[in-house]
Amino acid sequence: MKVMLFTRYGLQGASSRMRFYQFLPHLESAGFAVLVSPLLGDSTLGKRYRSGSYRLLDLLAAYRRRIGALWRRRHFDLLWIEKETLPWAPVWLERFLLRGVPYVLDFDDAIFHNYDRHPSPWVRYFLGRRIDRLMAGARLVVAGNRYLAQRASMAGAPWVELLPTVVDLERYPVKRRAASTTHNEQLRLVWIGSPSTVQYLRLLAEPLATLARQQPFTLRVIGGGPLSLPGVELEAVPWSSDTEAAAIAECDVGIMPLLDTPWEQGKCAYKLIQYMACGLPTVASPVGANCEVIVEGETGFLAGTHEAWVDKLGLLLRDLAQRQRLGDAGRARVEAHYSLQKALPQLVRLLQQAGEQ
Repeated sequence: MKVMLFTRYGLQGASSRMRFYQFLPHLESAGFAVLVSPLLGDSTLGKRYRSGSYRLLDLLAAYRRRIGALWRRRHFDLLWIEKETLPWAPVWLERFLLRGVPYVLDFDDAIFHNYDRHPSPWVRYFLGRRIDRLMAGARLVVAGNRYLAQRASMAGAPWVELLPTVVDLERYPVKRRAASTTHNEQLRLVWIGSPSTVQYLRLLAEPLATLARQQPFTLRVIGGGPLSLPGVELEAVPWSSDTEAAAIAECDVGIMPLLDTPWEQGKCAYKLIQYMACGLPTVASPVGANCEVIVEGETGFLAGTHEAWVDKLGLLLRDLAQRQRLGDAGRARVEAHYSLQKALPQLVRLLQQAGEQ
């Protein structure tokens, strides 16, 4: 089966990397010939992280390439699309450029809220139902969590499937830190993300400062760029696909703070899955998919207040046996529900059925 894959980013974009690229070698072995067409390459994304915005010339070039790729769609049996092919374009244009070939939409974010909750009434009026119309015309919508799947069903998508974001277990070996039992090395909390999501850590400025006055720890921030949290010892680590798993496994507790807004309801708790794959216990905000991934008291804790963050993190930092118990259970949960090895057969089946109908 010949598939054209329209990703949002290159390998540097976490959503594209985890929802698509990590499956490609396995899909080729399963008989798929996949041509990848990213909208925004790694260099463009890197410029955005450094400057805070995209350059207009880069965006114009990206849209020109994307429209050219869409014109070649009839050479393929199936179009596999990350979210949308032409963000902010009129939906009639995108539907026109998708006609004649079945397409699959994949969502791991509530991007429909970019439009239907935009502060401009004009955007809400003209584009508010843009993603819903694309969903309704899709052969299949693949959703990373229940919130996204529910939206697709309400939009009239004829076929909706849940497929969580997953990790390759072979890249995430469990590593126990013997030094954690001797107090010779300060314990580490860990957060992994990007410069565009590091803002969530600032939600924990007060509870982390309170916790630091009670017991010492280091907060390792992987891939977040510059950050200041007064009273908290920080360790900034650059992100790399080759080192991210090891950088997490060297730590003791993984954290995932979030706001509680409709946008965050669409997130797929990928950080938690990474932490748990490394055998780390987790503490997270009780928002969206976090509540599905964490089993309260078995693989980690949900913390909805500053006091709860201090209490749960303090408990885990003090208790090695608790960290190991929750970490082992978290790894087992990833093996059972959130691994590439479990998800691959489902994805192969879905793409085959979508392309053959």
